[in-house]
This record gives sequence, structure tokens and C-alpha cells, in this order.
Amino acid sequence: MKLEKKKSLLQKRRWRIRKKVSGTTDRPRLAVHFSNKHIYAQCIDDVKGHTMLYVSSLCKDSSLKANVEGAVAIGRSVAERAKAAGINSVVFDRSGRRYHGCIKSFAEAAREGGLQF
Repeated sequence: MKLEKKKSLLQKRRWRIRKKVSGTTDRPRLAVHFSNKHIYAQCIDDVKGHTMLYVSSLCKDSSLKANVEGAVAIGRSVAERAKAAGINSVVFDRSGRRYHGCIKSFAEAAREGGLQF
């Protein structure tokens, strides 16, 4: 499959999911993005249109990579910072990715840290 076709299908999945998933002040959207080298996660209030919390592998430590171990570390970090900010419950936005591997380990680590979704 050509790369352009693969990217366009991923973007269509993102749009389809974003029609249904929305964050509020009480329950923000936890969006996660994995690039080839880094992991980015943020809690977004879609009603007000601003980011409440942001964590990435660039902020935490340069030794973290976009693999399962890095996903677990970032998931725990998101949960800690969310608890400190008073966020207990979130809506998980996996950005059109399958729920396995890094996405699954990130979500499980965030749940273990105390986030509910």
C-alpha cells in the first residue's frame, strides 16, 4: 500500500473518531500521538479550545523512545500530572490507531496511575 493511501486512511479514521469524541472541562480528551521517535500526550478541553495538560518524551527524559517501555512511562507521568491538576476522568482519543501495543500499554499505565476512562 502506498504511503499516501495509508496516511489518508489514517486521517479519515481520525476524523470519524473526532466526530464522536469530545472533551469538556470536567472530562477532558486525552489525545495520544506516537511518532517514530517520540510520544506526545495532552488533555484537551474542546469546549474552551485549550490544552489543560501536556506531556511528551521530549519533556520527561531524552532516553525515552516511542516503544512500549516509553509508553508506560509517559502514561504514568500523564496520570500523575492529571491528578495534580485535579483531573480524575478523561475521554481517551487514540488518534485512529489500533488499541494494542504502545497504545494499550499507555492506556493501562494511565489507568494504573488513577485516571478513569
